[in-house]
Amino acid sequence: MMIKILIRNAFRHKLRSVLTIAGIAIAVLAYGLLHTVIDAWYAGVAASSANRLVTRNSISLVFRLPLSYREKIRSADGVKIVSYGNWFGGYYKDEKDFFANFAVEPVSYLKLYPEYKISENETTSFLKNRKGCLVGKKLADRFGWAVGDSITLVGTIYPGKWEFVLSAVYEGKHKNVDETMFFFHWDYFNETMKKVRPFSADNVGFYIIGIDRPENAAGIAEAIDAMFKNSLAETLTETEKAFQLGFVAMSEAILKAVQLVSFVIIVIILIVVANTMVMSVRERTAEYAIFKTIGFSGGYIATLIIGESMMITLIGGILGISATYPAAIAFSNAVGTYFPVFNITGKTIFMDAVVIIIVGLSAGILPAWRAMSVRISEGLRKIG
Repeated sequence: MMIKILIRNAFRHKLRSVLTIAGIAIAVLAYGLLHTVIDAWYAGVAASSANRLVTRNSISLVFRLPLSYREKIRSADGVKIVSYGNWFGGYYKDEKDFFANFAVEPVSYLKLYPEYKISENETTSFLKNRKGCLVGKKLADRFGWAVGDSITLVGTIYPGKWEFVLSAVYEGKHKNVDETMFFFHWDYFNETMKKVRPFSADNVGFYIIGIDRPENAAGIAEAIDAMFKNSLAETLTETEKAFQLGFVAMSEAILKAVQLVSFVIIVIILIVVANTMVMSVRERTAEYAIFKTIGFSGGYIATLIIGESMMITLIGGILGISATYPAAIAFSNAVGTYFPVFNITGKTIFMDAVVIIIVGLSAGILPAWRAMSVRISEGLRKIG
């Protein structure tokens, strides 16, 4: 019975209620998308494994490390497996079509990344073909690639046209896995460097290290860096999560701005709903006075007002949350190059729900208090 009364009250002034609900839906949609953008920025961090370390040149990732470091790193206590690679920086057809591409040692690299799901036949094909490449499903779909296709990347850091054969396509075993990357054989890369740029050969950009126990990460990292102390190429070893956070930190100002905008949106929702409720209560002051005259308590009146506020906010919030999913898909298709992992998380939906409840209650409290505090005589003056 109460639900019917709240719905009728909420839509007593239909145009105003519909506009308010539309405003709430748009605001909740924007709030949800902004939080999804923040989550996407941290997707690489979320996908990081506690059992992996990254070793790079202590000066910068731009400076390389000798390939000879591999055996020394492998000898450190707690190290199970060592892989290595280089950021390649090539593009396909157009420089605007950016995607991450790496030259890696394929056997050890795939052992370190079990979250990549690849068929056994395609894995074998990739490992056997020196010019074979492994790409993520989203990247393959983006360019319409299929296994067996010839692909040419134009090098920027390492100039020239590099020919590859698509040997395998991987999918992520969970939603946080980036499916837009391109991998090829480090040996093919290194052999080419020996011919065209000998001074760049036998050097790697980074080492990926698999360790026995996550709790030993700090000690293993210190031991590795100590091996190369005072060498021509000193190292910095950190957990994969810390390595990813280093890239996120470069965009910290942008992230803070996005978070600030999301809080502004909450305030806007609150103002919109509060304004609607204040207008509704002002129009019904005489009604509430009559309720008091025939014996209804102030608590009952407050329930009507706060319930109406919650009803309007909930309807708008549900519409906004429902619209977030198709909007996220469209957004991901538009900016998938920059946000390869763009998924709406349960946390985002939970935050949307919390915001809806807070706004609904907050917007109704002040009008409810005013209606409860108005004396019957003052309320009835508005009749006629």
